[in-house]
Amino acid sequence: MKTLIQNGLIVDGTKSTPFKGNLLINNDKIEKIGDISPDEADKVIDAKGRVVAPGFIDTHSHSDLQILVNPFNEIKIRQGITTEVLGQDGISMAPLPIEYISPWRKNLAGLDGESDDINWEYETTDNYLKMMEENGVGLNESYLVPHGNIRMEAMGLDARPATDEEIQKMCEITRREMEAGAYGLSTGLIYIPCAYSETKEIIEMCKVVAEYDGCFVVHQRSEADTIVDSMKEVIEIGEKSGVKVHFSHFKVCGKDNWKYIPDMERLLDEAQEKGIKVSVDQYPYAAGSTMLGVVLPPWAHSGGTDKLMERLADPDQRAKMKEDIDNGIPGWDNFIQFAGFDQIFVTSVKNEKNADAVGKSLVELAEMRGTDPYNATFDLLLQEENAVGMVDFYGLEEHVIKFLMRPEQNVCTDGLLSGKPHPRAYGSFPRILGRYVREQKIMPIEVAINKMTKKAADAMDIKGRGTLEAGMFADIVIVDMDTVSDVGDFVDPIHFPVGIDYVIINGNVVIEEGEYHHIKAGKVLRKPNKK
Repeated sequence: MKTLIQNGLIVDGTKSTPFKGNLLINNDKIEKIGDISPDEADKVIDAKGRVVAPGFIDTHSHSDLQILVNPFNEIKIRQGITTEVLGQDGISMAPLPIEYISPWRKNLAGLDGESDDINWEYETTDNYLKMMEENGVGLNESYLVPHGNIRMEAMGLDARPATDEEIQKMCEITRREMEAGAYGLSTGLIYIPCAYSETKEIIEMCKVVAEYDGCFVVHQRSEADTIVDSMKEVIEIGEKSGVKVHFSHFKVCGKDNWKYIPDMERLLDEAQEKGIKVSVDQYPYAAGSTMLGVVLPPWAHSGGTDKLMERLADPDQRAKMKEDIDNGIPGWDNFIQFAGFDQIFVTSVKNEKNADAVGKSLVELAEMRGTDPYNATFDLLLQEENAVGMVDFYGLEEHVIKFLMRPEQNVCTDGLLSGKPHPRAYGSFPRILGRYVREQKIMPIEVAINKMTKKAADAMDIKGRGTLEAGMFADIVIVDMDTVSDVGDFVDPIHFPVGIDYVIINGNVVIEEGEYHHIKAGKVLRKPNKK
């Protein structure tokens, strides 16, 4: 099957000057770009007046569970995303020892949702990826092995540093999962159990990842008060292990911490000067989204969700949580302190009895429940067994733009897909093109497309995708730059974007003039073993 895309403005992902031209697809690959006759093709797509670009790559995705339940993932494809990177924030699907299935499902639910419709006894990354391969996927899926899952397999969910023997076990597990095709290691140093780790533990694991030319993708310990020290830790890990470093959803939270932005930029510059490979990703909104349980001090999560439930049911433990939130803990990102109860909104719950909480701030929730914001929050987490999502407002658009302009930056969604989600889940990539390229003219289109394609592929070392050139996989997006825009907002986020007219994945036309075809056109990508 040969498909010709003709008359489009080709923006090839390399930052080269856009040019008008034709592109021929042969099965799943790009055959050639140039002067091509329609007689050479079985199907012709007229892209006149539109941009032809490589398929977008989402380097921070939370479709890990949903891709098994709903393999089509229309939410992402409608944005023009053709490849996404799963396994983020150090807590994901695999590896998962059978004895930890119950507590881990509860720990994971606030980020990736919950389901009884899959077989959770897959145990390893290899088997998890095989499940996707057997079920089929709508777009290309790659995977980072999560630090928290590795730590759980090696030493459980206890709130303590690892012994040397346990660190060695973590390194062995890391090696096994890299051999299975993981693209790197992720961690979320505000999430349980990653938050209990010391720097040396991560350095040793990253030495293994570096052997495979993998990437270390990190939600750092602080994105607020101690962000400078936090960045120094991550850069130290890169320097001492030799691993490529990638900061997830790069930002700084809370107006009292905006003063650190010059220091953050200086640290990035210094790392590059030292030869440390550093990249960052970012979604184009001045608000974040994660699981509500992060508002609790780290010690409250020790031992997993079941232990957390016991503590939330204990008035004395609640009093201690409130005291720590009020006073802070050195090195801990206190969401209530930097965002405030009035700027944290519930986005998802699992039980119908609490459905009225979705879309409400924690202040509004307290008013509805006839109590104070602390107890309203504690009660909701207890009733939902920690499976609660949230949005928090932390910054300014001018900061979004500043980091967007950084040479290390590529675009991501960090999209949580449950409940009433952050609008980034539906609109991140179209927002870049509509708001920051067309309307505000922050950067030329060739630079923006590079940040959504080749820059992302290079950061994760995804081969064969990210540019338009002969021999590359035919992942292609055709965009109407006059109309492209995100549509959803924080009040009403569940809307597909406009202006993404065609999406082609491995040569298959999945969106055609805005109409979505339910096709499992994707591939499960495994990083080749380079060791």
